[in-house]
Parts: sequence; structure tokens; C-alpha cells
Amino acid sequence: MTSVYCSKGHENTASNLFCQQCGEKLNQSAAKGIYGGVLLGDRYRIVRELGHGGFGRTYLAKDSNRFEEVCVLKEFAPQVRGTYALQKASELFEREAGVLYKLQHPQIPRFRELFRVKVEEEGHLFLVQDYVEGETYRALLDARKRQGLRFNEAEVTQLMVQILPVLEYIHSIGVIHRDISPDNLMLRNSDLLPILIDFGGVKQVAANAESEFTQAASGGTPSFATRLGKIGYAPNEQMQVGVVYPHSDLYALAATVLVLLTGKEPQQLIDAHNMTWNWRQEVNLSSSFGAILDKMLANRPGDRYQSAREVRQVLTPATSNLPPTQPLAGGTPTPQTPQVGTLLEDSTKRNWSGTLPSKGFYELVIVSKASKPLDYQLNLTAENPAPPPEPEPPASPPSTPSPSLTTEPTEPTTEPTTEPTTEPTTEPTTEPTAPTPTPTETPSSGI
Repeated sequence: MTSVYCSKGHENTASNLFCQQCGEKLNQSAAKGIYGGVLLGDRYRIVRELGHGGFGRTYLAKDSNRFEEVCVLKEFAPQVRGTYALQKASELFEREAGVLYKLQHPQIPRFRELFRVKVEEEGHLFLVQDYVEGETYRALLDARKRQGLRFNEAEVTQLMVQILPVLEYIHSIGVIHRDISPDNLMLRNSDLLPILIDFGGVKQVAANAESEFTQAASGGTPSFATRLGKIGYAPNEQMQVGVVYPHSDLYALAATVLVLLTGKEPQQLIDAHNMTWNWRQEVNLSSSFGAILDKMLANRPGDRYQSAREVRQVLTPATSNLPPTQPLAGGTPTPQTPQVGTLLEDSTKRNWSGTLPSKGFYELVIVSKASKPLDYQLNLTAENPAPPPEPEPPASPPSTPSPSLTTEPTEPTTEPTTEPTTEPTTEPTTEPTAPTPTPTETPSSGI
């Protein structure tokens, strides 16, 4: 009997409308040939469905040609009718996939290949990419909200510092993500780095295809293509006109940061009358970091930072004002401040090393994005201890070392003299002892 799987991998019969275990509404169309356990093209065995949308479904699969390595299959299935429309959409998809295939960055899942297969005489087109083991920032935020917690400024600053180089890279080769949000940022379990997933280019191709061919068939005006992106996360020009620039991704990143800080969606933070962000009513941030977010979220595109590099340059000084490296009010920065910052600069590593002054007080702050409690152990090692102090009494240098030199060798000399004196003395005393009076006295006293 054919089985149907929910997005969590629970198995259900094809007649079920809802998952028997979690109650999720089942996508019945997924039962048409693609389900858990099916082998596609004698290579990819479907494990379960990860999600689905208007442009296709995403599956977790195992690659039999790579020792059952886990991977992700993203299906391209735009809602267009007719052989010609589907063919043109597929050509656009292949072109976009070729651009994504060129992306080579450790914080972007690697795109492996385009994969075509027929299932029950129906053609399917998939984009195969690496599987990232971790959780989305949406899932991390939901877990914190259940505990009454949110992300703090230090955590979102770290997120920006680690993800901005990725945006700088893709923008340098002409790629705009178009859909940055907590759902499309993952925290990878292996190294706790943020990973950029689910590029909007493929969605844009499907949206354009649907818009173009729907308009041609019905004589209507395209509407869906201009609405690609999430409301509140995408800037107005992207939602209304459909144009994107590098600063469009920066806008979405700042919106994502505010959602993580406040736990509220952008619609709850934007004043609908003047289109301004009222996030200061929800969270207190440092003035420098708040100014950076304001400029990233400027309503006029010309008022925003134009590149990820610009944000990185202004963000680096802003991070130095965060605890624990911020000096006390009214005080002067001490030498410990920059060295503490250097010691804790790379928080992605499990082990830290650095040099600290021998005197002073230090504060260790551990920021974790893990949803489960973690145990930490702190080991402090003095690799180069201070040399022993020089002799304090300089007035008596001759008298002090002389007894120390005589007392130390005296112990070993007494031992050898006592042993040889008892045995060899009786024989040598008869011959060598006579001319020398001093040795004669010594053995005689021993006897």
C-alpha cells in the first residue's frame, strides 16, 4: 500500500488527510509516485518530505552513489500548463541553477547537479544540494519564546558578523538572495556557523514563468511575480516593483535581526502610516548598533548602506562597545580591554587561547544559540609564569652565597670521605700517611 509522509517523516496511509501522529495536514499530491522509500533514477532514495510550496517540494534523500550520503532534492514544479510553458520554465530554471552551481562558499550548501527523472510517466526536475544538519533561526527563536527568552544584542551582532561576508561574496558575483528571513538562516550543528539557504532565484524563475504564461493565456496582468519575498522582510521596492539590489538583502537581514531580538514579526514593528520601524518600544540596544539597523532599514534605498562591506566596516567598531569589553562609565580603558576582546573574538571555537596581564579582574561571557543546555568547563593554564624575584638583600652578597655553596657540597663530600676512610685507610696509612701529618690525624681519629 502506498504511504504518505508528513514533513516530520511520520508515515501515514494514502487515505489519511491528516497525520495520525502530529495532526499535520497531508499533501495528497505527494503520494503520486514520490514518497519515503522510493528510489529515483536508481540513485536517490527518498527518506521523507522536508517541506512544500507553490513551486515544488523539498525532499531528504540518500545518494546511493556516495555511500548513502544524505542530501536534499528540491523539485521545480511551477504551476504552469502546457508543454511549451513548462519547457520554457525549465530552461529558465536551468539557467538559474547554473548560477547557483558556481557558488562556492563554506556557509552556503553546495549545489551538486540538476536531476531529471520520470515517475509514473511524469517528468520531474530536481536541484540536488548538500544537506545541512542544524536548526533554522526560526526554530531557535520559537524554542526561546516558549521559555520567555529572546536573542540578545551580542548574539545578533555575532550573527551579522558571521553572515555579512557571505552576502558580500554572493553580491560580488551578481547574486541576490531575495528571501533572507529566520526561516532561511540555519545554525549548523558541526561548527555553530550560520548557513544561508533557500535562495530566491529559483522561486523568482517559477514566479516569472507563472506570471508570464498565466498572463498570456488569460490576458490578465502579472501580479505574483512582483510579490516575491516575505512581507515585512523585503523592502517596498522589491515587493511593489520586483527589483532587487544588494541593499535589499541588507534590509531583510536587519528585519531578521529585529525579529530575533523582539520575537515579533515585522508587521508588528512597522508603523503602517509612515512606514517607520518602532522597534525601540520593544528592545533596548546600544546607540551605535541601533543606528546601524536604522540605516539598513531606511525607507529610501539611497539612504541605506549600499554594500555588505560598508556594514561590516561600521559594525566592527560597534562590537567593541558591547560587554564585556566596554570600560566602566567615567573610567579609562585599561590594557586588559583589547586583550580580552582578542581572547574571545572567535567564539565559534571550542578552545580559546590568548595572553592576559598578570593582574586584574576578568569576566568570561559565553553566548550560546543552542536550544538545549550545554556544559562548559574552563581551564586556566599559566604557560609562562613570572621569573623568581632577584635576591633582595644586596648588602650581603659575599656572605649569603658562600654558606649555600659549602653546605650543599658538604653533604656529598662527607659521605664519600666516611666510606673510603674506614676501609682503605688501614692500608694507605702505613705508606702515604707517614710523610703527611694532616691525613694521619684524620684516619686515626676515625679509627
